[in-house]
Amino acid sequence: MASTGNTGARPGMTWPQTLALAFGVVYLLVGIVGFFITGFDGFVSNSTADGNTDTLLFFMINPLHNVVHVVIGIAGIALSRTLAGARTYGWLLAVGYGAAFVYGLIAAGEDWDFLNINAADNVLHIATAVIGLVIALGPVTSTVARSSRV
Repeated sequence: MASTGNTGARPGMTWPQTLALAFGVVYLLVGIVGFFITGFDGFVSNSTADGNTDTLLFFMINPLHNVVHVVIGIAGIALSRTLAGARTYGWLLAVGYGAAFVYGLIAAGEDWDFLNINAADNVLHIATAVIGLVIALGPVTSTVARSSRV
């Protein structure tokens, strides 16, 4: 029997959709929890410039960083509805977090770092970019695709 790529999360939902949904939910929750830590003051503050360190686990955050997480989370939830949307979300993660990784290599520890990024953030950003590529490019087998080739 051919695999349909269904994970059981929702009927007809492929694994890239499930992964996009999971990442969307996690990033949305991280963004919301981040506001409990940072509040809304010092929107682009960073620990180097102001001497205050707001962290969530090992990751430095500020309100702008939280907003980015909320937006990424909402995008993941919304785009997980279709396989094409999940693939688009994967590309957004790959390009966006790839760029955030490069930014972090340059900005971490600098007074002008408006996202308040540290080494732990950089590791998470490159890992998220790789997961984005997996969502965007990973194979999905389906009975429809198989029967159309015959």
